[in-house]
Amino acid sequence: MIALPPYADVLGLSPDGWENNAPVLLMPFSDDVLGRPGFVHGGAIAGMLEMAAVSALYAEFEGQAKPRLKPINITVDFMRGGRDKETRAVGIVTRVGTRIANVEAIAWQDDRSKPIAAARMNILIVRGE
Repeated sequence: MIALPPYADVLGLSPDGWENNAPVLLMPFSDDVLGRPGFVHGGAIAGMLEMAAVSALYAEFEGQAKPRLKPINITVDFMRGGRDKETRAVGIVTRVGTRIANVEAIAWQDDRSKPIAAARMNILIVRGE
């Protein structure tokens, strides 16, 4: 499994299989991610999407020297409220250049075809530091 940044521990993220060569992350519902009563906090969802994107990009570099990744920007689209249940997310690497990577991520609960949020990120790749 890909080692996740420490922030993933704060959200309670754990691996839950693979999809298209990227790890699927699972976030259980708990008081740590509670927003308004009965819903996951939007910041927790956004953080989960970022961790999914980063883990997908780390998977892309599997077997190579692990570069440092520095987020340039992130755009999150919230599609529906995340209810008080398990949430899953996966990243999709759309392009890896010499210095910049473009990654998407989606989060869902019961039905993979009905995402609760999606994100797009541009990430600076710092190699050999």
